Amino acid sequence: MVEWCRDNAALSGLAEAPIRYIVDDCRKFVQREQRRGRKYDAIIMDPPTYGRGGSGEMWKLEDDLWGLLEDCGKILSDRPLFFLINSYTARLSPVVTGNLLAALLPASAGGKISVGEIGLPAKVDGTVLPCGIFGRWSA
Repeated sequence: MVEWCRDNAALSGLAEAPIRYIVDDCRKFVQREQRRGRKYDAIIMDPPTYGRGGSGEMWKLEDDLWGLLEDCGKILSDRPLFFLINSYTARLSPVVTGNLLAALLPASAGGKISVGEIGLPAKVDGTVLPCGIFGRWSA
């Protein structure tokens, strides 16, 4: 996945941009960054529906997403550019994603929230195969 991200960055003219690719337990990473006092202008999140860690830890989107979002909110800079959530699960709707972003980044933060479905267009008849959702807060 990281290689795909690098290819995407290069195709977008960002090959030399200071993008950090992380292969780690995201919540533990975010909590370490908070302890270090680090801040981020943008966060792109693609959380799994379900997962198990090496020590038997369990991740369930419906149980654990809000805690991760709260932790991420603590490492956003004072003037963030955007916060993007993708999800490829039926357990999260665009409306719920927008509500989560609105709770995380209240109106006092300014910005705009956009939500919608992610789909793959079929070449044969132009219909769209739904495969997920997105939610984006941007300054």
